[in-house]
Formats: sequence, structure tokens, C-alpha cells
Amino acid sequence: MGTLRKGAAPGGAQPAGWQVLLVVLGTALLLLVPLVAMQFTDEVVWTGSDFAIAGVLLAGTGLSYVAAARLLRTRQRRLALGLGLALLLALVWVELAVGLIGTPFAGS
Repeated sequence: MGTLRKGAAPGGAQPAGWQVLLVVLGTALLLLVPLVAMQFTDEVVWTGSDFAIAGVLLAGTGLSYVAAARLLRTRQRRLALGLGLALLLALVWVELAVGLIGTPFAGS
């Protein structure tokens, strides 16, 4: 049996540091979409708090996946985790945007 390198994850997965970096970079890239869109159209109007909330939601979902997926051994369970987190993110995003469910946090 081989030995694990320092900082290496079991099963040949990437070390957590790289995965966290990918989540942070992915979040930043996704937040560039509305930022760039705001330069070209008046239809996209995000405030600083919109960017902050979106950043927390996206990064929080990604980091939750990274942390929880390290505990799961099979690809099917990781896929189920990813789909569940994506669904939860979508539901929260839609609720905050347009108030589909009708919580006190609903958008306009």
C-alpha cells in the first residue's frame, strides 16, 4: 500500500485547499456575470448587499459540498449531495429574488 502525501486526500482526491480555492474562484467568476451585465443594461440592478448575499450563498453551498463530499466514499452519494445542495441553493435564490414561497425574506 502506498502512503498518503502530506495534505493529500484519501482516494486520490484533490487536497481540500485546492477545492476551496476553486470554490472561491468559481464564486468570483459567477459574480462577474451581473457585474458586467450592469455595465451594458439597466435591467440588471444589483446593490452591494445583493452581491454579498449571492457570494455567501454560492460560496457557502460550494464549501458545504467540499466539506461533506470528503466524508462520502461513493460517486453516487456525492452526486446526490451535489444535486440536493444545488436544489436547496435554487430554492433559496428564487425565494430571495421573487418570493415564490412567501416567506418574510421574499423579494419584490
